[in-house]
Amino acid sequence: MSIEAMEAKTAKHALQDKLESQIKTAEAKLDTLKARAEAVKANAEIKAIAELAVQKAEIHLKLQELKSAGEARWEHAKADLVQRIAAFEKALATIEAKVKAH
Repeated sequence: MSIEAMEAKTAKHALQDKLESQIKTAEAKLDTLKARAEAVKANAEIKAIAELAVQKAEIHLKLQELKSAGEARWEHAKADLVQRIAAFEKALATIEAKVKAH
């Protein structure tokens, strides 16, 4: 394996680790929000959090796809995962603001 190929592989692993860390952070925030929403009986937010659980499962599938993607599909899989994580984090922020308002 050439040095360039090894560097590319290392960079991909680093990005995968970064994305996995973002997912774990978002999941922890989701768990915290769920507990807060349940504590204040924020039913609309509890429903939105339940919907995010579905997105969370999809994100995990996309992460696995990224990890197993070949060269031809890796960039597309990465872009899709990054977009899904961003949407998930945005939804979390919206719910967090509503829960804090209760």
